Amino acid sequence: MAGFLSDLVQYRKLLSMILVLGIGGTHLSGFQMSVMNYASPYIQKFINETWLERYGSVLHQETLTLLWSLIVSMYCVGGMIGCLCSGYLTAKYGKKKCLLFNDLVLIVATLHTGFSRRAKSFEMILIGRFLEGICAGIHMNAHVQYAGEISPKKLRGFVNVTSSVFLALGKTVARILGLRDLLGTEDLWNVLLSFSGLVALIQLLFLPFFPESPPYLLLQKGDKNGCLKAMKQLWGEGNYHTEFDDMLKERAATKGTKIMNVLEVLKEPSLRQQLSIMLLLLLSLQLCGLSAITFYTSEIFRTANLQESIIPYVSLGVAISELFSIIFCSSIIDRFGRRILLWGGYLLMALILVFLETSLLLSDQFFWMRYCNVILIFLFIIAYGIGPAGAFASVMNEIFTLSARSSAFVIGGIVIWLGLTFTGMIFPFAVMALGPFCFLIFIAVLIISSILMYVFLPETKGKSITEIAEEFKTRQFKKKHHQTVEKNATEENTLCTKL
Repeated sequence: MAGFLSDLVQYRKLLSMILVLGIGGTHLSGFQMSVMNYASPYIQKFINETWLERYGSVLHQETLTLLWSLIVSMYCVGGMIGCLCSGYLTAKYGKKKCLLFNDLVLIVATLHTGFSRRAKSFEMILIGRFLEGICAGIHMNAHVQYAGEISPKKLRGFVNVTSSVFLALGKTVARILGLRDLLGTEDLWNVLLSFSGLVALIQLLFLPFFPESPPYLLLQKGDKNGCLKAMKQLWGEGNYHTEFDDMLKERAATKGTKIMNVLEVLKEPSLRQQLSIMLLLLLSLQLCGLSAITFYTSEIFRTANLQESIIPYVSLGVAISELFSIIFCSSIIDRFGRRILLWGGYLLMALILVFLETSLLLSDQFFWMRYCNVILIFLFIIAYGIGPAGAFASVMNEIFTLSARSSAFVIGGIVIWLGLTFTGMIFPFAVMALGPFCFLIFIAVLIISSILMYVFLPETKGKSITEIAEEFKTRQFKKKHHQTVEKNATEENTLCTKL
């Protein structure tokens, strides 16, 4: 731990850049996904009042629900559009320019939501959320890739996990500002929605002082001097020679290889293992049970006889637990590796859900088990933060070379946004139909994911991107060789039988 802290002191400039990247990156996504829960009743009331003032009639509940669903879904639609554009934009213009332009669009978006109340126009909220979704689709992909590319090898795991740290921080900030003691009120909900614009402005002012990522400068722009300058600026004198040699090897290995588009990545046989692992990671995160835990949290707190006024603060405690557990993950990932945090984390989460399922079923018979439910929720969130939530971004960054990374992240981003839309639409009905038994589905998903991660995911700790790519090629060659041997053996047996 002492060595880890001394490394952080040594890379002060890098830490400053991580902070500027994070607050205008996944931090905004976490905030925007969570903040609507606190503004929801006030926005629906605002839509009703605006409609009444315009047309002199009260809005039907079905129409109000439709308009509210449209506002919520526009964020996901915008997210998918932004995600589709992110691969081309980051490859052509670089992550830095994409994020700066993204900040300008986000400021325009928050001006729409911020002034919607004064303009008495709920349509401005709709436009604002759509633009925020586009920005989220771009900055989620750009931030995660940018963070992975500016890190030295020995801190690569730590820097990659910071994207998850800032995502959790955004959720926590939304819960804090959404409290009724702060901005979660009928008079200030539009100010709450506009907070993203302030954060985007901070990144817009400070990001120009930091360089583009060294791999982008060397491998895509061919700017060797610019790459060396960026590495010296971020890592200091004498701390970049190994990384620079690794990038030269990657350039030699991919010489003549252009940046691949989405279709080329999907068709490339050598990338099928990496794509399969990425999809497994993202789907398992979507179906790990976090949505169920979030859905049941308030109900479980009420059955434990917690006062209604205290529940928002206990829920805030859950968000803070997630944040600190991911921060802890960032400090241990370069020591223990990514693989064990993933398969071990999934297994631990499955075990906790087994206890939670049992406790929920027995809560009516034993009152004290209701307090166990509260403890188990906190333990589940902590296991999620220390394991999968922290490690997945690092793995996604490390298993793809620069030529395929942007398009691979587009594919991953589409899976994430479709998953958010799907779980948002289907999950409440699944909970209504299955009740607490819905956790059995997530237990099965977690156990299967743990086994698959243990079997198929190679450890990427301490390896260069070229070494990781070579390991995947070796695995693929062994698999093909084994299939060829089996095929030849079958043909020989068939021939012998005929003779």
